[in-house]
Amino acid sequence: MNWTATAVFVALFVFVTIVGFVAAHWRRGDLAQLDEWGLAGRRFGTIVSWFLLGGDLYTAYTFIAVPALVFGAGAIGFFALPYTILVFPFAFVVFPKLWQVSRKHGYVTAADFVSARYGSGWLGLAIALTGIVATMPYIALQLVGIEVVIGALGFHATGWLGDLPLIIAFVILAAYTYTSGLRAPALIAIVKDTLIYLTIIAALIVIPIRLGGMSHVFAAVPAANLLLKPPSGGSLAGYSAYATLALGSAFALFLYPHSITALLSAKSGNTIRRNMALLPAYTLLLGLIALLGYMALASGVKSMPQFAPYFAQYGTNFAVPALFLYAFPSWFVGVAFAAIAIGALVPAAIMSIAAANLYTRNVHKEFLNRSVSAAQETLIAKRVSLVVKLGALFFVLFLPLQYAIQLQLLGGIWIIQTLPAIVLGLYTRWLDHRGLMIGWLAGIAVGTWMAASTGFKSSVFALHIGSLTMPGYAALYSLIINLVVAVLVTALVKVLGMRSPSDATQPEDYSDAVHS
Repeated sequence: MNWTATAVFVALFVFVTIVGFVAAHWRRGDLAQLDEWGLAGRRFGTIVSWFLLGGDLYTAYTFIAVPALVFGAGAIGFFALPYTILVFPFAFVVFPKLWQVSRKHGYVTAADFVSARYGSGWLGLAIALTGIVATMPYIALQLVGIEVVIGALGFHATGWLGDLPLIIAFVILAAYTYTSGLRAPALIAIVKDTLIYLTIIAALIVIPIRLGGMSHVFAAVPAANLLLKPPSGGSLAGYSAYATLALGSAFALFLYPHSITALLSAKSGNTIRRNMALLPAYTLLLGLIALLGYMALASGVKSMPQFAPYFAQYGTNFAVPALFLYAFPSWFVGVAFAAIAIGALVPAAIMSIAAANLYTRNVHKEFLNRSVSAAQETLIAKRVSLVVKLGALFFVLFLPLQYAIQLQLLGGIWIIQTLPAIVLGLYTRWLDHRGLMIGWLAGIAVGTWMAASTGFKSSVFALHIGSLTMPGYAALYSLIINLVVAVLVTALVKVLGMRSPSDATQPEDYSDAVHS
């Protein structure tokens, strides 16, 4: 048991817990209104939104999994860098429009917009359920990030005693999310990002010095892990997988409910644009975090006897904790592990709020009780947020970690199927809701089949075109199927003269977005 590190870890955890409860009184609003509880009244400016989006998108599992992928598989792990670069121009253009129309009509979720745009509650339901199902394993993986660092601190107890620290963290997260809503993760994100930046800067100075410089680090990495495998023998191999993973992930990232929730909490469309210009600072940080995977390889932590039980339990996910335990004094290990754990709390809170908003607005209110009052609506969302977090905790405690990883893999494939309805809907009403629904179903089915064909071990599917083999991201391939089906069905609907429901939005809702 590392008592010094644990003391620092607990002190920082208690501090952010206090911050979480204090957040209820920050920029005070009527937390009995869903718009205030779930979107903080849409009043966050550039700086707060920057921290919130950074805390939302760059999660604890990112800090654990990206260097772990580099540690285990090499250069393919760096696909996270181009994808986060690609996503910001895409979001800069698209999402201020969504913010504009959502603010005007009081939409809290993307499914609200889809239902109104296409006049179809059922299409909205499909978008909502996709978001909820894709989010659940994502929350579970945040709790896995906490579990890894708690284990690294020396908690080796089995049964309920071993799970107790994680349960306590869950209860604290649930409590301040319930009372403070989106304000809590927004305020905690400032603490989290400050700790993360300090930790990474220190790591980039101290660890290379200890290992003899970055030249020694790269020299210690096997040649096969430094570069992608070049195309040969009719196969594009790592190149096509790398490119399609980057492109597909870029399309998917801001379609997740927690990303859209963070965007809709901004006070203007220009706030979103400024953030898309500023968020590449996190991409720079992510690149430096990825290098920790190579540093862990060079340090030889995997072969150190004291870390063997941890690698046996957590696999390559233990690479970063092992590296910090190897390179830093105990007090700084506590700071670094607290940064990772707090980095799990921020996105987990936003994800549970986003999933609760979707259920409340697009399942309960749409299909179960249309006359629900504003206060009842918010109460339902608060309770559902607890259920969502409880479900994620169940994943971590009672199911193998591999299940959460597999479902998160599927979540990326599924969430991208909402792109035609959400993103194209911001530019055109030509697509019919029946075409979008059938296209969504086709994309879900094909993408799931592609993942199943790999035994749910990878999201990369080998596409054979004549003599050419092109491995690629299943989400991107299935999205193409989705779009083709949506266009064909829409064309058929129009040829048959079938009427489409009315659009609840107006053309000026979109044309004014540039001035927001």
